[in-house]
Parts: sequence; C-alpha cells; structure tokens
Amino acid sequence: MEKQVFIIAEAGVNHNGSMEVAKKMIEKAAEAGVDAIKFQTFVSKNLVSKFAKKAEYQMKNMSDESNSQLDMLNKLELSPSDFAYLKEYCKEHNIMFLSTPFDMESIDVLRDLDINMWKIPSGEITNLPYIIKIAKLNQPIIMSTGMCNIEDIEKTLQVIRKYNSQPITILHCNTEYPTPLEDVNLKAMLTLKNLFNTEVGYSDHTVGIDVPLAAVAMGASMIEKHFTLDKNMDGPDHLASLEPDELIQMVKSIRNIERAIGDGKKTISPSERKNIEIARKSIVAARPISKGEIFSEQNLTTKRPGNGLSPMEWFNVLGIPAKRDFTEDELIEI
Repeated sequence: MEKQVFIIAEAGVNHNGSMEVAKKMIEKAAEAGVDAIKFQTFVSKNLVSKFAKKAEYQMKNMSDESNSQLDMLNKLELSPSDFAYLKEYCKEHNIMFLSTPFDMESIDVLRDLDINMWKIPSGEITNLPYIIKIAKLNQPIIMSTGMCNIEDIEKTLQVIRKYNSQPITILHCNTEYPTPLEDVNLKAMLTLKNLFNTEVGYSDHTVGIDVPLAAVAMGASMIEKHFTLDKNMDGPDHLASLEPDELIQMVKSIRNIERAIGDGKKTISPSERKNIEIARKSIVAARPISKGEIFSEQNLTTKRPGNGLSPMEWFNVLGIPAKRDFTEDELIEI
C-alpha cells in the first residue's frame, strides 16, 4: 500500500485567543486520528497595517462591528511561549504540531521551536523576502495556492528551489470562506501535479467533507481542513470549519477511500475469486444429445455454473461429434 494521505486539522485562529480552547482542539484532533494540527503564528502589528480592513466573510462571520483587521487579529494572537506550550502538548497527545508564520518575526519564533515542516499560506505567495527566508531553512514546504494563477506559483517555486532541496507539496486552494462549489475546480490540482512534478494536495474551505474526499479519490497526498469545537463560536473561520464529529468522519472516510483506491492493477481479487464459478457460465446441453450427434447452436447453450467448458470455447466446440450421451443441462465435454 502507498503511503497514507497526510491529514492536517487546521485549527488556525479558531481557538479565539484562548489557550484552553487551543488545548481542547489538540485533544479533539488527536482523537480524530489526523496526522497534524496546524495553528497560525503572527504578530498582529507586523502582519497588517492599522488601515487594513476585514474581508467580507470576516465581517459576515463575526459579531464585532469593527472593520479593522488589526483589532480582530489582536484578539486572536498567541505568544511565542503559548506556541512552545502547544507544541509540547501536541507531543503529549502524539500529534504533529504545525503552524503557519504570517510575518518574518514569526518565522524566527517557529524556527526556535524546531519546526521541521513549513507552511506558506496563499496570502504570502507574492511576499518575496518571506519566501526566501523560509526557503533558506531548507526543510520540507507545504504551499497553498489560493488566489493564484500558474505564473504566480511558478515564480514562487523558482525562488524556493533556488534555496531549498527538500520536498514541496502544493495545495490547491480557494481563498473564500466558505468556497462555492462551482469555484473549487479540483481538476486544477491535477494540473499542478503535471506541471510542477510535485506532490499535490487540497486545502479545503467548502462546507462539509464531500470535496476533500473527492480530492483524495483524485490523488491528493495531503488534505488540510479547518475545524472548530463549535461552528457557532464567534470568529472569522468557524462557519467554514468542521466540528469534532465531522472531523472524525472525514478521517475515517479518507482512510476508507485509500483502501478502495488500490494499486491500479486489474486482477481478480481474493474476495471475488470464490464467485467465479457461481457467476460465470459453461457450455451445456440445450436438450438431450446422443453419442455421435454433432454439436450445434441448436443443441448447445450456456448456463451457470462456470465449472465446465468456458463459452469462450464456443466455436471450438461447434461441429464436434458428441463422444457420449448428454442429458439436458449437463456440462459438455470434448
């Protein structure tokens, strides 16, 4: 069996700035059986200016009437010591800790925590100093591609590969929360795989689990999905996230799909082999046949079970004299 799909439970900022909520999310993600839980690391004042406005979906999903991204992020920001604690808490629960840095200072914070896999978010694809700094760490990179065209991705990959020899996984993505189904365009994931000869996956912002399951069936090697303890919590991303029971179901379904995909070789499986004789047919006597009578389409037919001469021998049997008497439905011998 090929290696399993790597499943990331995207906690993002769904902890709402609460360490207790963040710890609970780690516990629930571990229970669901995901491979990693990913947070978002940022220093608010380094990430957005005081003039930056919230996205439309952020305004829609939050009760706070303020239109300021900075105000929103200040409430969601965790400290370096918080992330150090969460990394250890993940270790205690046998789940990989990941976090996306959103500014240069946060790259240093995560580097000091000995992070060994880096996530470049869609919004930083065009941030050249940021891309170079992560690339120079020469560790595996996951790169989301929301709001990108092929040229954007190609330019960023050229920069990464100049400084980094480690594996890169490109995640097809749409940066709308939730993503309308008609904008998902899963076939683009295969385009990325063929164009850039890398592992590809899918970072999902649709409602439910249908689309990530389809991505796995199409060959995604990695799935990232936002989750929350409760979709009714106040915050920008909760409505486009899975609750714990849904996360469990997604993981279970992905593992089932992996088993069903198989190795691509068309062979008779062990489970169906026993049914060959029952389901296939043999050449039998359509009516009583006397010894010496010539086999013909008038005195032969095909019926189950398939434990006699295969009907594929039909034309090799026609015209041969019967070597003995045959009763109706009896298997023909030549």
